[in-house]
Amino acid sequence: MSLDRRVPDSGPVTEGDRITSLDLIRGVAVLGILLMNAVSFKYGLAPYLNLSAGGSETGLDWAIGVFGEIFVDQKFMAVFSLLFGAGILLFIERAEAREARPVLLNLWRNVLLLGIGVLHTMLWEGDVLMLYAVSAVVLIALRSLQSRTLIAVGACVFLLSVPNTFLAQYITNTTDVSLAGIWEPVDDETSSSDVMEGLTLLGYAARGLGMILMGAGLYRLGFMSGRMSAGTYRRTAVIGLGVGLPLAAASVVVTALGDYAREIAFIGQIPNTLGTIPAALGYMSLLVLWDRRGEHWLKRRLLAVGRMALTNYLSQTVLGMLALTILLDDASIGRTGILIFVLVVWALQLWWSRIWLDRFRFGPAEWLWRVATYRRGQALRRA
Repeated sequence: MSLDRRVPDSGPVTEGDRITSLDLIRGVAVLGILLMNAVSFKYGLAPYLNLSAGGSETGLDWAIGVFGEIFVDQKFMAVFSLLFGAGILLFIERAEAREARPVLLNLWRNVLLLGIGVLHTMLWEGDVLMLYAVSAVVLIALRSLQSRTLIAVGACVFLLSVPNTFLAQYITNTTDVSLAGIWEPVDDETSSSDVMEGLTLLGYAARGLGMILMGAGLYRLGFMSGRMSAGTYRRTAVIGLGVGLPLAAASVVVTALGDYAREIAFIGQIPNTLGTIPAALGYMSLLVLWDRRGEHWLKRRLLAVGRMALTNYLSQTVLGMLALTILLDDASIGRTGILIFVLVVWALQLWWSRIWLDRFRFGPAEWLWRVATYRRGQALRRA
């Protein structure tokens, strides 16, 4: 679909102007991140990073955990972040044709997103929306940079998480700082160190902002909208996954050989971090190639999930907290039980997203966000 297609004089983009590859990638990404987020819904952050810190009670639990570390951890959040960067520029480009102050409108839009993130974090501390809202300001300030410069700056910001990781490991190895809730299970006698929580958050922010800046540059080059040759996407998929997934596997091996000790807690994650960018680009390339193929029932449902990404992301947290944190709080379900929960939620979201969009123009959260952004009513029900 051409990026210079005409848009309405005012208000949000219409269905006919959507770029299907972005919706497809977004749909897969929002389902993919649930695989890792669900672990923290039930067990907290430590088992998310450390397979031995909780939820690994059987051989199948361990197999599921290893699969997640190699194929999911950081990758789908990276894809989601790339898409957010693309979305900021796409919003500004389309708003320029119909709004007097598109940049101010985008800033207001992200102030609202920050508010949504604040409400979301009251349910679950792993919220990403606040980071996205703050990162949007940085991207807006740098948006005049050339596409390749944006990609280079984003990659450098992302890689700042590596020295941050070395610093965290140095502090861990030279002091008796607590890693409770970060690498070790939380107990009643110890709490996590503010310094280590800060360094963990800093690394998380660097990766998120870096991918957002890269996403903006890649969008301008036409990578996400499918404007490059099929050969380019095939090569990116082969090289990206051929480099990224072995690096992620190396992290699993390093931490396992180190017996998940605190002396390996942070530096063991570095290969996975280095493999995140190529793996994310590899996944994205496969999805763009799939988008070019004919119609498929699963693709249609994933497109609907992607168009309702905010609604589905927030509802995942609500369902996760209700099921895993409240109803099954005392149950020992392990990673196998968490996977069953994830599959059920996937089925629900693939089902309800298509049904909802057959009747309405936007997801409920997306509609409320648009109404608040434009400060006027938006048609919701289809004619």
